[in-house]
Amino acid sequence: MCQHQPPCPSADSADRESARLVAAHPEQGWSLLCNGVVVFEDTGELLPDGQIIAPHRPLDTRRVVTAA
Repeated sequence: MCQHQPPCPSADSADRESARLVAAHPEQGWSLLCNGVVVFEDTGELLPDGQIIAPHRPLDTRRVVTAA
């Protein structure tokens, strides 16, 4: 898919999220990368082969609010 030099990382590589942005739809919460990966605002991903990558946003424990 990628026509860039150097080429973007493939969809199955560990650094797939560093591929160039092709389309962004922040109002819908997703973006399409050059390697065909759809990245969602919750950090989940959909790979071109249909594989789902669960959200992997780190939890900031300093911001966790508990009810009293």
